Amino acid sequence: MSKAHSVSNNAQACAQLAEQHGWLWNAPTGTATNPAATLILAHGAGAPMDSDFMNDVAGRLAALGVGVLRFEFPHMAQRRIDGLKRPPNPQARLLDSWREVYAAVRSSVEGRLAIGGKSMGGRMASLIADDVQTDALFCLGYPFYAAGKPEKPRVAHLADLQTPTLIVQGERDALGNREMVEGYSLSKQIDVHWVPTANHDLKPLKSSGVTAEACMQEMAELIAGRLAS
Repeated sequence: MSKAHSVSNNAQACAQLAEQHGWLWNAPTGTATNPAATLILAHGAGAPMDSDFMNDVAGRLAALGVGVLRFEFPHMAQRRIDGLKRPPNPQARLLDSWREVYAAVRSSVEGRLAIGGKSMGGRMASLIADDVQTDALFCLGYPFYAAGKPEKPRVAHLADLQTPTLIVQGERDALGNREMVEGYSLSKQIDVHWVPTANHDLKPLKSSGVTAEACMQEMAELIAGRLAS
């Protein structure tokens, strides 16, 4: 099957899934990766699937040939209905949601399928990555520990992770700064890309001389490049 045919089939399947479940789908608009690649991207604890950050990432990746499918965890989907803010679901429910979404997409698309997300969404993805045997994992602003609790790192499973992984992390991230993270024992399958002076939202200080725009584009290119290799 040709690359163009595969990409077209994936786009149609993901568009149908998005319509059925209320998800968001960004079809590849640029030259598609070879083989065709799809990324399922999950939101963080407090912002929805259509936050400015998520919209930006999905748009940039689509322009680079990567299809991006976004979904919402139950607590955020309910907030969309009633407008009430609520804490994230228990971890078991979040992981069940991830598995359900992954299974639906994997059975519908061809080519490489990766998972990832912003903050909590990426951490939950990292907990199922090996089990579902995804092709790649992308964590954007990984919450290595809760705010103000660096003494309680959430990294035990990262030492043995077998899935090829890219973590994009701000050097001054309050949930995992460079000094702390470089002291952890992480799997050899994990690459950490540091964004100079950036915070948990991957926004650098103006004094760094690097713009947020440039950082976002570099991140998108890194992800697309790994999916194309």
